[in-house]
Amino acid sequence: MTEATIQFHHVPVMLDACLQALCIKENGIYADGTLGGAGHSSEIARHLKNGRLIGFDRDPSAIAVSGERLSVFGERITLVNRNFFDVKTVLQELQISGLDGALLDLGVSSHQLDEASRGFSYMHDAPLDMRMNPNDVLSAYDVVNTYSEEKLSDIIFSYGEERWAKRIAAFIATEREQSPITTTGQLVEVIKKAVPKSARKDGPHPAKRTFQAIRIEVNNELGGLKQAVTDFADSLVPGGRLAIITFHSLEDRIVKTAFRELEKGCTCPPDYPICICGQKSVGKVITRKPILPDEHELEANPRARSAKLRVFEKNL
Repeated sequence: MTEATIQFHHVPVMLDACLQALCIKENGIYADGTLGGAGHSSEIARHLKNGRLIGFDRDPSAIAVSGERLSVFGERITLVNRNFFDVKTVLQELQISGLDGALLDLGVSSHQLDEASRGFSYMHDAPLDMRMNPNDVLSAYDVVNTYSEEKLSDIIFSYGEERWAKRIAAFIATEREQSPITTTGQLVEVIKKAVPKSARKDGPHPAKRTFQAIRIEVNNELGGLKQAVTDFADSLVPGGRLAIITFHSLEDRIVKTAFRELEKGCTCPPDYPICICGQKSVGKVITRKPILPDEHELEANPRARSAKLRVFEKNL
């Protein structure tokens, strides 16, 4: 095992619940849209005999490390260094007509948070980066130093649900007039100055919501999510299942809404006597209420605290 593998530590969230949700068939074809450290993928692969697992990740280091970890499964594994938003294109390129199941574990991976140099964490001082794919053009440095104060405020409020968004954006704008904000440590200090002391007594770290917002903007995490959910649902074979883990209310709301629309089908106003849109129900929502991690898991993995698992099944 290489040093990189040791460092790329990943505790799969709600693993048993995910495996049960997917109802894995030993000869089925499955996709892990957020490969990360291959925590979920390793267990899915163990349930396969003649089946196949397609692992997506935009982070080249995740592909490299997971490729090593999953090498024991041989030809059952196909890894793709692409965003899961591209699922339909990738499946077409691989000549795969349908999936028996798919899993999406949204948000930033444990490895990306723990590797200080990636600039995702407000707990480590590092260059402002936050790119899940280091080859992408836009970085956190660009967002913090080039976006208008108004746009920064909108992003921090919308993606971070931060009540002090306007004040934080104003403080960032003032600070960068003197010199660019280049590190996570500098940004944290600016945020601490912006958030009133009384508001910092309780609740999460004062920089948590702002860092979340900037990360979402840098990686366009929400921009194509609803379409991706639809594309994965369309890519399922009859009876196939899509399981999605979310970690904050924004992405969970998108997933919940997308599942409901896929289940409902028809988009005509309720007072229309007949359907004229022609849209049919794609499947059914298995989880009327999201599955949450139990107390045992929360003790072992505190990062699972905000996780919610939702499951959709395609019509037969």
